[in-house]
Amino acid sequence: QVQLVESGGGSVQAGGSLKLSCAASGYHFSRGSMSCMLWFRLAPDKEREGVAAIDGDGRTTYADSVKGRFTISKDNTADTLYLQMNSLKPEDSAMYHCAADRVPCGRWALLPGAEFDYRGRGTQVTVSS
Repeated sequence: QVQLVESGGGSVQAGGSLKLSCAASGYHFSRGSMSCMLWFRLAPDKEREGVAAIDGDGRTTYADSVKGRFTISKDNTADTLYLQMNSLKPEDSAMYHCAADRVPCGRWALLPGAEFDYRGRGTQVTVSS
């Protein structure tokens, strides 16, 4: 049973930083069974937004709204996905979810309607002005 559990969310002032983690159980990153891991976010009255994705070779894709501020990474030894978020803005406030899929990453992974094999329950990020 694959499970993804996010942590690291919280409240921060604009300009601050947070680092989110997504711990995976039930499979190992090093075995490469999940070709794409990513973060997306959900905010009230907004369309779901794909934030960042990383493939098995470490290639990354970012939404334009976070490019230059957010960094996605993964630790194959710890089976953990990360999202370092810097220069946070109030519009970054949302529930952040990690997800994993066996299909290789691409722009499709950041589309609002993309579906994934697995997703976590999310961690809340609130940025105040």
